[in-house]
Amino acid sequence: LKVRLVRSSPPSSQFKATFQESYQVYKRYQMVIHKDPPDKPTINQVRLVPVSFEDPQFKSSFNQSATLFAKYQMAIHKDTPSECGENEFTRFLCDSPLEAENAPNGPECGYGSFHQQYWLDGKIIAVGVIDILPYCVSSVYLYYDPDYSFLSLGVYSALR
Repeated sequence: LKVRLVRSSPPSSQFKATFQESYQVYKRYQMVIHKDPPDKPTINQVRLVPVSFEDPQFKSSFNQSATLFAKYQMAIHKDTPSECGENEFTRFLCDSPLEAENAPNGPECGYGSFHQQYWLDGKIIAVGVIDILPYCVSSVYLYYDPDYSFLSLGVYSALR
């Protein structure tokens, strides 16, 4: 088994080269597992977004991610709303001591802290907070929409 991490946005050359093959696997999965008709238009993406308020994708998805974090914390960990507000989310999962670095011999996405966003039909249903380092990938935290717990997104994320 070989796993590759390819940047989907902006699309890397690897992403573009494997798009049709990846799409066909996705479409077959949707049809077999979820019984989707072959022509059903769906959106299902995993986006690797650098944790940076300078990054447009991070900024545009921040509110949705923070809201999902609060929903998860209250449902799964029984936190109160004041324990999982925007400031707590930022402190816990956005403020990172790691600095982004794009080493010439490193991964295309670079090193640093990322939010690996799992999208379904235009909304974020899970976020894996990961650090990509020279010799490892560290899973910092995963939160997901409890309405989708039947998908075992923690297991999926770990395997992915």
